[in-house]
Amino acid sequence: SDNEEDWLALRPQEPSPSQCCGSGCKPCIYDVYEKELAQWERAKAMQDKSLLMGKKEQSSNSELNPDTFTAFSVSSVEQLTEDTYQYKFELPGNSSLQLSLGQHIVLRGVVNGLEVQRAYTPISPRNAEGYFEVLIKCYEAGLMSQYIKTWKRGDVVFWRGPFGGFPYQPNKHGELLMLASGTGLAPMIPILQSITDDEEDETFVTLVGCFPTFDKIYLKPLLQDLARYWNIRILYVLSQETSLEKLPWSYQENTYTGRLNEDLVKTIVNSCRRKPFVLICGSSAFNEDMSRYLKAVGIEENSCFVF
Repeated sequence: SDNEEDWLALRPQEPSPSQCCGSGCKPCIYDVYEKELAQWERAKAMQDKSLLMGKKEQSSNSELNPDTFTAFSVSSVEQLTEDTYQYKFELPGNSSLQLSLGQHIVLRGVVNGLEVQRAYTPISPRNAEGYFEVLIKCYEAGLMSQYIKTWKRGDVVFWRGPFGGFPYQPNKHGELLMLASGTGLAPMIPILQSITDDEEDETFVTLVGCFPTFDKIYLKPLLQDLARYWNIRILYVLSQETSLEKLPWSYQENTYTGRLNEDLVKTIVNSCRRKPFVLICGSSAFNEDMSRYLKAVGIEENSCFVF
């Protein structure tokens, strides 16, 4: 009957694996689905569609919330490399996101009628007022990328969170070794900035950024600024560069060509001033490789954190 079809059309769609960002969010998109499904079943049993009205929970008070999506408007779009962009979002008044270090937020996009969710880590300073910024790499075939590429200034985008994060405490670790591949740089930036902003924090940091080529290193001016601090060292590993001769001389002494393999990890760990605590962020293959290399050079799992 028509009525049956109407109800089926209103039934919440079970999330596809693409919608789950896989970061262990609480509540996960699947938890939200269970809640909406129970609501739908109750409404259908009572034949009362008005019970579904609150179904798509969205908040308009621009407070980030883990349970519901909140609308934020895009205030600027900056292309960093051929496939990577920095997006700035407005926060009302002079409010700030109040994230803990390295926390991520989840973006919801609708592409060809499919809902997709992905997690991204803001790179703006934790105490940034009135805005936050996110670094996003767009993939040719990525569903979410197709949606993100359409953004322009003034567009409204839905986020929820925050989730995850690394429980950083000043001076808790003698040295942090950060192994980041591509946009895996994102959660490292706020931690680095909190260390350089705090005169009492004397933690040494070695950041290793892995990119295909010199042109594809993100946020060079920011990284160069950070590298001027006495306790911050930044190294680059460029997998597709064959020689360092073409690079600006200021990069030559802290750049390696080729891949970040076990030997290079060992060299870098041995060059740390103290036994490091290691933060890792990249693709799942990168994260697995790094964990394996670190174990081989004597860094135990309890001295590593993977974003």
